[in-house]
Amino acid sequence: MNGQLSLVPVPGVQKPASGGLAELLASAQNEVVTMSTLAPATPGLGPREVKRGVRYRAIHPDRARTTPAVGRRLGALSLAGVAVRTIPRVPMDMIVLDGSVAVLPADASSGGVAVLRLTSVVVTALELFERLWPEAVPLADSELPDRADLSLREQEMLRLLALGATDELVAAHLDISVRTTRRIVARVMNRLGARSRFQAGVKAADRGWLPADDGLTATG
Repeated sequence: MNGQLSLVPVPGVQKPASGGLAELLASAQNEVVTMSTLAPATPGLGPREVKRGVRYRAIHPDRARTTPAVGRRLGALSLAGVAVRTIPRVPMDMIVLDGSVAVLPADASSGGVAVLRLTSVVVTALELFERLWPEAVPLADSELPDRADLSLREQEMLRLLALGATDELVAAHLDISVRTTRRIVARVMNRLGARSRFQAGVKAADRGWLPADDGLTATG
C-alpha cells in the first residue's frame, strides 16, 4: 500500500449534510482516530466534539508546531483529551470512528465529506494510521506557540469564559477542580488589571489574548 486511499463512487456512500459530521462524531463510543493535512475545507475534529469515555488520537503535520493559529488549536485538542502527534508529512485527511466508519474528503472543490462503512476501506485507513502512529512525535505543551506568556490552559479558560461558561463547566472541560478554576481566573484578572470577568474579557480581546473561534461552544 502506498499510503493513499482513492475515493470512488460506491453504492452506500453517505454524504452528510451540514452538521452531519459533528453528529457522527458524537455517536462514537470507543475510539476516534484522525489524520489532517491541514488543507482547507477538509474533515476535522474540534475540541467541542471530544467527549468523555472515548479515546481520541490525532496526527498532524510537523509544521503545526510552528504555526500559531494551528498550534493553539492543537493545544485546545490536547487540553480536551486528544492524544496529538505530528509527522513531517500527513498523506491524507481521514477520520475513523470505532473501527467501523471512515470519513474521507468527497470532493476537493466542494469541501464535502463521504462516510464509508466498507470494511476494506476502514481497515486500510486504520492500518495506515497505526503504521504512522508509532513514528509520530507526541505534542508537548512547551513546544506550542504561546501568546502573551499565557499557558494553553489559561487561553482555553479565557475562551470558555468569553462564551459565558460557568466555573463548573470550565472545570469539567479542563478536568480541574472548580477551586483551581477560580484561582486561575483570579490570577489572569490580576495580570489584566481587571475588576470583573467582563472587563477581563474585554481587555483580553483588546490584547489579542483570546484564541480565534474554531466552533467551540460553551453548551452541549
